[in-house]
Amino acid sequence: MRKRWTHDELVAGVLADDRRALARAISLVENRDPEAERIVRELYPRTGSAYAVGVTGPPGVGKSSLIGALVREVRGAGLTVGVVSVDPSSPFTQGALLGDRIRLSDHFLDPGVFIRSMGTRGHLGGLAEATLQTLLLLDAAGRDVVFLETVGTGQSEVEVIGIADVVLLVLMPGSGDSVQALKAGIMEIPDVIAVNKMDHPGATTMVAEVRSIVALDPDRDRRPPILLTEAVRGEGVAELWQELERRRDALHGDGRLEERRRRNLRGEVVSVAAARARERIERALTTDARLVGLLEEVQRRETDPLTVVGALLDEVLGTDRAADAV
Repeated sequence: MRKRWTHDELVAGVLADDRRALARAISLVENRDPEAERIVRELYPRTGSAYAVGVTGPPGVGKSSLIGALVREVRGAGLTVGVVSVDPSSPFTQGALLGDRIRLSDHFLDPGVFIRSMGTRGHLGGLAEATLQTLLLLDAAGRDVVFLETVGTGQSEVEVIGIADVVLLVLMPGSGDSVQALKAGIMEIPDVIAVNKMDHPGATTMVAEVRSIVALDPDRDRRPPILLTEAVRGEGVAELWQELERRRDALHGDGRLEERRRRNLRGEVVSVAAARARERIERALTTDARLVGLLEEVQRRETDPLTVVGALLDEVLGTDRAADAV
């Protein structure tokens, strides 16, 4: 029989890094259960210590394998780890299609590693809405490092920078997707770049290509270092982790890490609020007969779209259209 947790037991369990309590709290967050908000609200003052590393890049470049190798490196240093992998959602169950990553299976039995896969649940970007709250729970549980792996869907991956302290972009030589990533503006995101599968005959060419694009940034301090790795054998992984730590230390040293975290939290609050407002509007458009009628009037060109927008905002958000017009 599954344990029935009280609020106090869940809060205490998360703070004690109890895996079952942590898993249950994350499930509540994913399901948007009202109890989850109470838990996160109570735990929030105990957060702010975890180092969040966003890992992004095109599909198939070996992000999960590289995270697995980085986890081994971090655990070797005696640090505890959380891994959140955001997967494409099933259109039927809204769950994570890929489940807990097979390539991270070496760490499943390690109590110092907590792995969770989540579905994007229709979210347009690479990160699920629940990812921030999951990061906060892992932070409150005392996890030293949290890796956030995104689905790798192109330009929408820019959302990863809205939650991570440092962003790692993973590319692979010989991949058309990697070249597309360069062209899609994703190069503006990373703090560090890893070209994985270093034994590939095109690896050095890929590094040169990436370096030429990075060099276009006139701000030398913003140009990310580029490292070659081989995740399966663990080659270059120690150097990669050292570079990620150096980047964090540099950001912390001049105050940019705290500034980035403040900006990230503000952006996430706005993003989640906007998503929930959209849900309320869409729900109103299926349940409110007057609003449905107004939409039909727009379709018949009897009412203009902006008039209906104003009516929607008044009805759903309680806004003052006169104030909006100022």
